[in-house]
Amino acid sequence: MGEEPTDGAGSHLSEVIPAALAGERLDRAVAFLSGCSRAEASALVAAGSVLVGSGPADERPVTKSSHRLAEGDHVSLLADPVRPPEEVLADPAVEVDVIHVDADVIVVDKAAGMVVHPGAGHRASTLVHGLLARFPELAEVGEPERPGLVHRLDRGTSGLLVVARTPAAYEHLVAQLSTHTVERIYTALCWRHFEHPNGVVDAPIGRSRRDPMRMAVAMDGRPARTHYRVDESFHEPIEASLVTCELETGRTHQIRVHLASVGHAVIGDDVYGGRRRSFDCPRPFLHARELAFVHPGTDEVVRFLSPLPSDLVAVLDRLK
Repeated sequence: MGEEPTDGAGSHLSEVIPAALAGERLDRAVAFLSGCSRAEASALVAAGSVLVGSGPADERPVTKSSHRLAEGDHVSLLADPVRPPEEVLADPAVEVDVIHVDADVIVVDKAAGMVVHPGAGHRASTLVHGLLARFPELAEVGEPERPGLVHRLDRGTSGLLVVARTPAAYEHLVAQLSTHTVERIYTALCWRHFEHPNGVVDAPIGRSRRDPMRMAVAMDGRPARTHYRVDESFHEPIEASLVTCELETGRTHQIRVHLASVGHAVIGDDVYGGRRRSFDCPRPFLHARELAFVHPGTDEVVRFLSPLPSDLVAVLDRLK
C-alpha cells in the first residue's frame, strides 16, 4: 500500500460521482468523499465552496445541501472542510513496538491490524494513541489528529514507520517524502507468475468511480510509480510470486492497486481481488521491511530493517 505523506497540504477534492452515490444529497456525498462530518459538509455547501456540473467546464456553486447528485456529475471543493481539531488522548494500553528512538525521530514496527491514526470508525486505540502515552511531546508536532506522523501504513499492512519527534524533524522528513528521497521497500506475495523479473508500474491513482471506498488506476489521478522485482516463484498449491516493491511515490493503497492493475493482486487482499478460496491468507501479504532516510539531526542516511512477521512466514511455508 502505498502510504501517502501526511503533509497537510493536499489539493481540494475534485471527484466524479460514481453510481454508488447517484441520487445522494450533496452534503452527504461531500461528507463521504472528503471524510468530513455532515455538519462540516453543509457549512461548505452554504458558503458556496462546492461546485457541481456535468463537467469541469460548467461547474457552478450549489448552495443547497439537499441538491441531489447524478452519476457522472463533477463535484469540486474550493476549500477544505473546516474541521475543529479533536484532541487525541494518550492510551498506555496500546502496545507500540518502538525499534529506534532518539531526540529527533521514532521508528516503529507496526503490527498488522493496528490503525495508524484516528479516522472515521476508528477514534480510539490507534498507533498515535499509544505513541502519545510514551512520547507526550508529539502532541505539538504535525497535525492534531496525526501527531508526529509523516507517512502511514494501511491497517492490514505490517512494518516500518518513522515518526517525527520535533517540529523541525517533521518538516525535514515531509520534505524528503515530497522529493521522493525516502526509501520504502516492501515484501509482497502476489497471485500468478510475472512475465518479466522486474519492472515499474507507472500509473496514476485516484478514487474509484464505481466504489468510493476503493482507489483505482485513473487517468485523472495523482502520479504514482512502483518498482518491483520478483524474488521467488511458487508453483504449488498455487502459482504465486514473492516480490520486492519499492515506492517512488506514496499514494493511498499504491502497491495493492498497482499490482492488482497488472493482474497480480496481493494475496489475502479482499479489497483488490486478492482473497480467494483456493488459498487462505489471514491478511494482505504486504510488509514494509526496509526504511531509509536522511536523519534530521545528523544529515546522515539511516536504515532500518524489519523481518517478515510469523503469520506471513507461515503462509510462505505452505508454498513450494
